[in-house]
Amino acid sequence: MRHRPLYPPIEPYASGMLETGDGHQVYWEACGNKEGKPAVFLHGGPGGGCNAQQRRYFDPERYNVILFDQRGCGRSTPHASLEANTTWHLVADIEALRELHGIDKWLVFGGSWGSCLALAYAEKHPDRVSELILRGVFTLRGSELAWYYQNGACWLFPDYWNDFLAPIPEDERGDLIAAYHRRLTHEDRAVQIEAARAWSIWEGRTITLLPNPDFAADFGEENFALAFARIENHYFVNAGFLEEGQLLRDAGRLKDIPGVIVQGRYDAATPMRTAYDLHKAWPEAEFTIIDDAGHAFSEPGIRSALIEATDRFAGHAE
Repeated sequence: MRHRPLYPPIEPYASGMLETGDGHQVYWEACGNKEGKPAVFLHGGPGGGCNAQQRRYFDPERYNVILFDQRGCGRSTPHASLEANTTWHLVADIEALRELHGIDKWLVFGGSWGSCLALAYAEKHPDRVSELILRGVFTLRGSELAWYYQNGACWLFPDYWNDFLAPIPEDERGDLIAAYHRRLTHEDRAVQIEAARAWSIWEGRTITLLPNPDFAADFGEENFALAFARIENHYFVNAGFLEEGQLLRDAGRLKDIPGVIVQGRYDAATPMRTAYDLHKAWPEAEFTIIDDAGHAFSEPGIRSALIEATDRFAGHAE
């Protein structure tokens, strides 16, 4: 596979705040051709926020792309809020944005946590999804959380794992997600920040096949880390507000939706087992394994496969 570059940088042609009616204001932006094929981009985390790079996976002449910062993160307010912040609140926000923009059906594109949210949305509203593109598949099963936050990925990154353990006393390390939850919701902001940076940097260090110090630096920025870690941990301690295995169980609802699954072979954050399980549950989707990639959107092979998918669904391919 030749490596495809991102499309050129682009600025939104419109942006605004969605009033949810329950205390949240959700930032959204629209990019590309307002008469183009509708698409919605679902960022990772949860709590990661969207950024300018993510606009560039879509041909701006052919797509009308809606991106938004999910509740509590990015430019949405209140910052790092856990109130009224669940998977199903976010699914309702996606529907509200679709209706706000007068869109009947749209392509849904999500990676990592965004793939989980995309699956939840598509299984609830299959008639509103024209196509589905997923990367670094995550379905929030207990085994997936245990791999990354208890005993699994630590065998690959024992040096980084030591830093992840640092804020947690040894007698609390039997359930690290719960131990982090106590600190990320602590009344002392300094305790929250210490835990947030350790939690966030662990992810920033482990999402690429080869080390990328810039990711660790970005993930360790205080404002980002606080929203990212608090919201992510809140979802994980609550099992994503999903029944165990729900998204794979209900994957049959996707059978009439054209789909592409892109997965890095050496993804340490969301290992390929989950993508493979989804492939078996949703065999109608195209399954693309990138043999020289980890987890991140920015891995060259992953980036190329995603752009080829958006190009194909726009009606043209190179």
